[in-house]
Amino acid sequence: MELDKTETKGEGQEDPSIVDFDGPADPENPLNWSKARKTTSIVIVSLTALLSPIGSTISAAAAADILEHFGSTDEILGTLLTTIYLLGYAFGPLVIAPLSELYGRAVMFRSCAVLFTIFNLACAVADSLGSLIAFRLLAGISGSCAGTLGASSIADMIVREKRGAAMSAYVMGPTFGPTIGPIIGGYLTPAAGWRWGFWFMTIASGVMTFFVLFFLPESYAYAILKRKTAKLRKSTGNHNLWSVMDTKTKKPGQLFAFAILRPLKMLVSPIVFLMSAYAATVFSYAYLCFTTFPRVFGDQYGFGSGASGLANIGIGSGFVLGLLFCGAVSDRWSAYLTKKNNGVAKSEYRLPNLIIGAFFIPVGLFWYGWTAEYKVHWIVPIIGTAFLGIGIVMAYSTTATYLVDAYSLYSASVLAASAILRCLFGALLPLAGNAMFDALDVGWGNSLLGFISLAFLPVPLILYIYGERIRESSFLKMEF
Repeated sequence: MELDKTETKGEGQEDPSIVDFDGPADPENPLNWSKARKTTSIVIVSLTALLSPIGSTISAAAAADILEHFGSTDEILGTLLTTIYLLGYAFGPLVIAPLSELYGRAVMFRSCAVLFTIFNLACAVADSLGSLIAFRLLAGISGSCAGTLGASSIADMIVREKRGAAMSAYVMGPTFGPTIGPIIGGYLTPAAGWRWGFWFMTIASGVMTFFVLFFLPESYAYAILKRKTAKLRKSTGNHNLWSVMDTKTKKPGQLFAFAILRPLKMLVSPIVFLMSAYAATVFSYAYLCFTTFPRVFGDQYGFGSGASGLANIGIGSGFVLGLLFCGAVSDRWSAYLTKKNNGVAKSEYRLPNLIIGAFFIPVGLFWYGWTAEYKVHWIVPIIGTAFLGIGIVMAYSTTATYLVDAYSLYSASVLAASAILRCLFGALLPLAGNAMFDALDVGWGNSLLGFISLAFLPVPLILYIYGERIRESSFLKMEF
């Protein structure tokens, strides 16, 4: 049901019963908003997308203290405190994406922001390990909103040709946020106790909720026109008016049931599955690092919880460098290739970034693993994680931009499909991290991950060459 933002140009006004924007220059169309209004919306969405991932890893450095407080020695439960949040990230989009396509982006951002604050408060006062884990799951579900709808919100406001830079700014939150969480948790825990990590999240999310409630406008054209239609029906008494984007043949319940299955259906399409599987694999490497840095740098270099949190600066620096590169060249590269193709744009023109970034991942893994294995000075493996971070963020950013460009009709659903796989991988692989390092040590454990990333190297090149053909193939094409 989500329609391409470039299609709402006012043609529907030829039929007096059809409600559309008032021509291509209508200021109510999010594509025509002022620069200040667009910037405000993108900043709020991006900061929300930064805060939620901070919450995903804020318990990583405090896991040992939390287990000790509740009298547990199970390392898997300690890891689960972080990864259960990602399971919420996997399941949340299944409901949030279709609801946003029925009722709009803003209502979902507002509802989820309030719930996110409540569940973080519940984590801060939890009186048992089981209740803490349960509230972490609920916080992850409500916190998944920005990751599910952020890119779609940007697509609502920014035309394809200028979308790359805005997407890179937005992606900084989901990628850089998880590196901040362990640093905050690592220093708050010894200074004030493990609960203060969750109190920090409660306070920060409360402040963010204020801005979401009062300063984030609705950007989804379908919801804007639906509201406009309702006002016109009331003011004119004409109940035969319909939005140009409306669907008369299905009731809201039927539309929701259809929409909730769309992400799962999209996930099995070849393009979405290949891109999502690759992004999910490298994304899980990031969370494996976040949950095992305390062990690796504690065992190999004697770092405490605060210092092991600072080990995330390497991978975080890589995230920033990768995003700066993507933001600087993504739109330019796409424009250059479009010009060479006689002005015909292709979604695949976003993929050169991914082809380059894919090489950084195995380099970073081999570098980090073997220098840590042989206890080379601690700065050397941290530099290795910076290379890993560059590759991860280039994969994540390019995947999101490519999927939004390729499936702009259903951008929220395709990103929800990608998020499901990405967050399942991110939740499950870290649970095996300690066992993998017990069996293979740090060197060969990271080498195993490096060999897997090497196997994925041909994927972006294949999609760059054959992606459009696969998407347009009558044999492989799917209706959503």
